Amino acid sequence: MNTTVSILFYIKRSKTNNEGICPIYARVTIQAKRFEFSANKYVNPERWSGEGSKVKGTNEEARTINSHLDYLKNQVLEAEKRLFKKDIKVTSENLKNELFGAAETKRMLIPIFQDHNNKIKELVGKEYAPGTLERYKTSLSHTIEFLQWKYKVCDIEINKIDHAFVTDYEFWLRSVRNCANNTAVKYIKNFNKIIKLCLANDWLDKNPFANYKSKVKEVERVYLSEEEIQNIIEKDFKTERLSLVRDIFLFSCFTGLAYIDVKNLTKSHISIGIDGEKWIFTHRQKTETASKIPILPVTQMIIDKYENHPQSNNQDKLLPILSNQKMNAYLKEIAGVCEIEKELTFHIARHTFATTVTLTNGVPIESVSKMLGHKNLRTTQHYAKVLDKKVSEDMKILRDKFSMKSINQEQKQLKSNF
Repeated sequence: MNTTVSILFYIKRSKTNNEGICPIYARVTIQAKRFEFSANKYVNPERWSGEGSKVKGTNEEARTINSHLDYLKNQVLEAEKRLFKKDIKVTSENLKNELFGAAETKRMLIPIFQDHNNKIKELVGKEYAPGTLERYKTSLSHTIEFLQWKYKVCDIEINKIDHAFVTDYEFWLRSVRNCANNTAVKYIKNFNKIIKLCLANDWLDKNPFANYKSKVKEVERVYLSEEEIQNIIEKDFKTERLSLVRDIFLFSCFTGLAYIDVKNLTKSHISIGIDGEKWIFTHRQKTETASKIPILPVTQMIIDKYENHPQSNNQDKLLPILSNQKMNAYLKEIAGVCEIEKELTFHIARHTFATTVTLTNGVPIESVSKMLGHKNLRTTQHYAKVLDKKVSEDMKILRDKFSMKSINQEQKQLKSNF
């Protein structure tokens, strides 16, 4: 028996009756969690020994009450033994149910999951982004579909969730839902949060994820080269629509801001930085971390260009940005016009800022991480790995040049020998 059950008897002075006597209560503590119940006995406070947790003296009243308290203590210890025999974890709730014969509450997965999502909904805009709520709503929907597919039920008791449940769920995500590796891992991670919630509340005895392992595969981030950026800058677009999309995209290339963060920008987000120059001071909606970005000349030119744009003024926005869907559709058109073979999306601009605009030009990775609003430097280091590949390619070109020089020198040496 590894679990320590502590039993303490005490008097509740706050419930002293008109006759001046107090009720005796029992407090049972297990792993810092406790429950209390009445011993159904009363005693004069002056006759109670707080140190000994019993009535003072050896008279008949003292012997009767103390004997009853010993009986209650034995009842608690016997209930603990019964739990061990049943192979049920000794928790405060389980012991209380065993002691008083209360029916065990059946806790179902879907209401717990839904309650979790409802709480996130209430905190959207405060602690969570709208996208976070949507991901958990999708996760709940997938969980319900899996239960119907695997067990032909619409809900399940949480104590029936085991390691096999988790692995079958992952298999269903990969096969039936046809999720890619990283997508499947993310849905399982969301589900694991619900399991952790159950464990924290002592609703589960064992962790179904104890021996489960999954790994997110690194995805190579696409970014634009310096030449490709220059092509987009210099291209003369005939329509105002494409010119606008090009400018907003370049704004992101030179600030590293994601679409939603560009959309949320107002003129009040621009202020003077520590160096006396203009900076953008904002918070990422995704993580709510601060982003402080010095404004580069290209960025300032774009801001100036749309300073008096009707849409910006009417909506109190820094730039007249279109919907993300329209931006991505028009960016594909821009890629075709500029002969860029990469699948151009708005988020590539953020990757381009991290690689081509900053890291390639010698900006320290710590500074890049801060401007991107990353919580962890490891997230930014992924871009450095991408650049390692570029360094390898650049060095190959240099190596080939030296090889050619060596061959030419050898040929000259051979000619001079004849």
